[in-house]
Amino acid sequence: MDQPARADGTTATATNQPAGDTGATSQPARADTDAGDPPGANADDTGPGGPALAPGAAVFALLALGWLAAMLWSTREAISSAAAGITAISLSAFALPGVISAALVAGAAFALLGVDLLARRGSDRVTLRFVAAVATGLLVGLAAAFAINLTYADNATTNVIAGTTAAAAIIGGALAGARTAPVVGAVVAATLGTLIFVVAFSRARDPLFDLFGAGDTQESLVNAAKWVSRTESLLAGLLAGLLAFGYLTWARRRALRRDPAAPALRWPGYLLAGAGPGLLLLLAEVIIRVGGRSLLDLAGALSEADAVAQTTLGTSRVDNGIWVLFVGALTAVIAFGRTLGPGHADDEPEPVEAEPGR
Repeated sequence: MDQPARADGTTATATNQPAGDTGATSQPARADTDAGDPPGANADDTGPGGPALAPGAAVFALLALGWLAAMLWSTREAISSAAAGITAISLSAFALPGVISAALVAGAAFALLGVDLLARRGSDRVTLRFVAAVATGLLVGLAAAFAINLTYADNATTNVIAGTTAAAAIIGGALAGARTAPVVGAVVAATLGTLIFVVAFSRARDPLFDLFGAGDTQESLVNAAKWVSRTESLLAGLLAGLLAFGYLTWARRRALRRDPAAPALRWPGYLLAGAGPGLLLLLAEVIIRVGGRSLLDLAGALSEADAVAQTTLGTSRVDNGIWVLFVGALTAVIAFGRTLGPGHADDEPEPVEAEPGR
């Protein structure tokens, strides 16, 4: 008997009071929204209240894993082909930067895939994202370290490479725990493209040496090497900025297809995405100098020429990272700025058109 009375009372207040009518209709609206969250918003929500997704995370994770495997295999082949232990130490020091940068990107790519899967399931808590990203990077690092210890010769050099590689993967995974997943995806895509470009560019270095006037004197060789390095860094920065901008544009279009009201990424996001590859290269250099310091010192102590070579290569890597950072950031921001002109021009006349109607 109590149930009909409460129901009648509710309907009476809803019909007699306008405010009650508004409150009564708001209840079903909230119920419908809650019921629709699991299949819709939790799966692909990129609106203001939902997590932003990074498209292509699985593809970039596989590409980054393949690149890491290629770097580990080439390093193993170079070390195992050395005729003496001293040569193996020197080659290990030369190959360490490529392995560390690849591990850093692989850890970030797989962690991005992990947090992207969490976002698609509706889990967008900051702590959970960070823990999942670090755990994923840890798994990648442990797998890489295990592969190195299993396939490389068992010595102190191998342990240094394995430990530094694992640390780089963990740090890369932690970086992917940021909430702005599209920016992280752009950094991963642009960095991976930059690393591949640097390796491919090595085939063009000899012709460029001749183009920049490398001769028989030491001064001409040094000047040519400087210009070749600057050309490589400039092109790598341009490529990094364009890849970052292209990825964010692609992510924006996919977000709009899922939710036309999805907020647009502002220029600081493009700036960070374009500068990201350079920042990762500089971060890789820090990891190399901290985690691989014993290997670099051992290689530099072999001879005076090896010491000079290690110092020169370290300086060159830092300069390359700085060039890629600034050129990539400027390229991404300029490319983004060129898309803003028509939009601002269309927004200005709107208040003017409202005047005659008043």
